[in-house]
Amino acid sequence: MTIDWTRYQRTTAFDEMINSDCLARPSTSALHHYLSELGEQSLQQRQQDANNTIIDLGITFTVYSDGDNIDRVWPFDIIPRLLAKSEWQHTQAGLIQRMTAINMFIGDLYGSQRIIRDKVFPAELLADSKNFRPQCVGMKLAWGVWAHICGSDLIRDQHGVLHVLEDNLRVPSGVSYMLENRLVTKRVFPELFDTHNIVPVDDYPSQLYDMLASLTPRPHDHPQVVLLTPGIYNSAYFEHLYLAQRMGIELVEGSDLMVGDDDCVYMKTIAGPKRVDVIYRRVDDLFLDPEVFHSDSCLGVPGLIRAWRNHRVALVNAPGAGIADDKVVYAYIPQVIRYYLGEEIMLPNVQTWKCLDANDRQYVLEHLDQLVVKPANESGGYGMMIGPYATTEEREKMAWCIRNNPRNYIAQPTIALSTVPTLTDEGVQPRHVDLRPFILQGRHSYVTAGGLTRVALRKGSLVVNSSQGGGSKDTWIVED
Repeated sequence: MTIDWTRYQRTTAFDEMINSDCLARPSTSALHHYLSELGEQSLQQRQQDANNTIIDLGITFTVYSDGDNIDRVWPFDIIPRLLAKSEWQHTQAGLIQRMTAINMFIGDLYGSQRIIRDKVFPAELLADSKNFRPQCVGMKLAWGVWAHICGSDLIRDQHGVLHVLEDNLRVPSGVSYMLENRLVTKRVFPELFDTHNIVPVDDYPSQLYDMLASLTPRPHDHPQVVLLTPGIYNSAYFEHLYLAQRMGIELVEGSDLMVGDDDCVYMKTIAGPKRVDVIYRRVDDLFLDPEVFHSDSCLGVPGLIRAWRNHRVALVNAPGAGIADDKVVYAYIPQVIRYYLGEEIMLPNVQTWKCLDANDRQYVLEHLDQLVVKPANESGGYGMMIGPYATTEEREKMAWCIRNNPRNYIAQPTIALSTVPTLTDEGVQPRHVDLRPFILQGRHSYVTAGGLTRVALRKGSLVVNSSQGGGSKDTWIVED
């Protein structure tokens, strides 16, 4: 049975495949025709094939629930999301512009703080930052880059315009699922890769390795690169293992490393200590070095920050980069770009009210039933309140939190994220999505072709995080 697109229940949001006349948009017309001819019954069978493939490959993520670590199969929808190549070229340029300015901003905050002296960025905002690390003041890094890897979340508004919703700079995750989504899609829709000119994504591990290797403090020797993981109970452990294998580097825990008397980092091996040049760390700042941060941390390496400050080892992302991974700082990014680059922002921010500002705070408190309120330094959707869907009690609790700690909250309009066709138990239906492309910066810049599309699998939901019921899709960059 073919798909009857007249039964496709479009919402008021912008749909990326179907226009208001129930016709396919130009860049998606070939996929639209293919899906129509294939029919829902065949789609359901291929979805089952995809689910079986995911189980066979062991693609999982971990959810923390009531103190338990629950491994779950990665939720995946087989209908790919398509983006036009011409639009993506502009998006790539905008993401590189953003990361270039953000890295200049971070370096300035740990250096002369010129942007504060010129009163473009408030000094009190830095003083109250949870992610500013005084131990990093004065550091000079290769290529001037602090945030070498970023996952920026993009959304479309009701007019179809892409906006940056937030930047993830501390230990951004999800790129392994982007790569695995493509692998699974090739297995269930091999014929589509013959008929569509799809930009590949499988060069990411080699691009990542080249960027990491370029940071070695011993440029004339073959660099020893390792990936530092918190261990098997971390929610992103699958990704840590996957990336280490794809790059051909060692996956290590803190206990596998030590800092010698020469302030160099060594990996313990059966053949004796082996010097490490670059550490791609997936451990949060405060657990990296018990001599500097949390003294009871078993995840890090004693003396690691000393070795880094003495340029004996490179850390990616650099400690302290999270200063820009703050939703209040996010609101200043247009000014940051203008200040350092003398350019207007290419990818706009979502309108943001800063609760530390008295006028903004009053507006937010008076419109809690209309806004999305987010804590400054949480991720994964935790601590967020979506006003139109919140109870009176939840809004009252959020108002109390804002009044007691206004620095910790921002608010944004409730944007109806764009929708894409998604296979559900009721057939093909629209579901809301966002997009997380990954940006690498070192000597050169690189942006993934597309990224990780996250989809809110529950009808009407705007929450796309896998930890809270979301799933993902393969993302295709195709000719217009």
